[in-house]
Amino acid sequence: MTAILQTAIPFNPLVATKLPGIQPLDPANWLIWDDAFAEQMAEREQLLSSRRDAVVALSERATPAAQELLDLVLADRYGEAAVTARSVLRPDGQEVAIDRQDPMGSLGRLTQQDFCILEKAADEREHVLTAAVLCFPANWTLAEKFLRPLIAIHAPVDSYDSGIAARVQRLFDGVQIGRPLWRFNALWYADATLHQPRPVVGDRPRPSEQEATFLRSERQTILRLPQTRAVVFGIHTFVLRRQDVIAQWGAGADAVHRADDI
Repeated sequence: MTAILQTAIPFNPLVATKLPGIQPLDPANWLIWDDAFAEQMAEREQLLSSRRDAVVALSERATPAAQELLDLVLADRYGEAAVTARSVLRPDGQEVAIDRQDPMGSLGRLTQQDFCILEKAADEREHVLTAAVLCFPANWTLAEKFLRPLIAIHAPVDSYDSGIAARVQRLFDGVQIGRPLWRFNALWYADATLHQPRPVVGDRPRPSEQEATFLRSERQTILRLPQTRAVVFGIHTFVLRRQDVIAQWGAGADAVHRADDI
């Protein structure tokens, strides 16, 4: 299969930051499109058609939040009139029907971002993953994480200790409406495939320096929905050739060590 790659990335993935590396985000830049839009959207369409059960999940409790998120994305990317429209025209020229009974499936066809909805009831100590469209997982599977709390979701991450877990939960508790946050990770890969689900138990690919010819980086955003107050974790995936990373950000490309993927 032909690799789907960006040629540039709008942040420096080589910068080492202390975990969790959260920064404030301009709400106007919550969602972005890039030069791989058409190819990534075609891949998303294929996955949503052929592997829907693997890439979409929605619990009954999350339906109001999922519908609110759909309206928010439509307004943000396609204009206020799109909120009541039956279809929209994507930048790649494809007309997309809006199925309001399938909010997560519709979201998967509208943007390059994957979306995870996390909610915390009054009797819960942590936010729980209650809905998602996850076409481009990097070493995790939606089925294993669905309806699990934050600590369980991050169980395989070596750096996700109790201290980081407490800080992340405070971030999810504290994120304010209209004041989204963002972070990034960056990992070397030998395989540029976007859809890379793997179970919690088992080895993960650790390519040698010679094999690691691609950089995979996720621009991760955290946003609170104003009505349901659910938290939305967005994932915009970039995959670039090593030489393109070096050309844009310098020869320090060999220094990437943000191995904090799920």
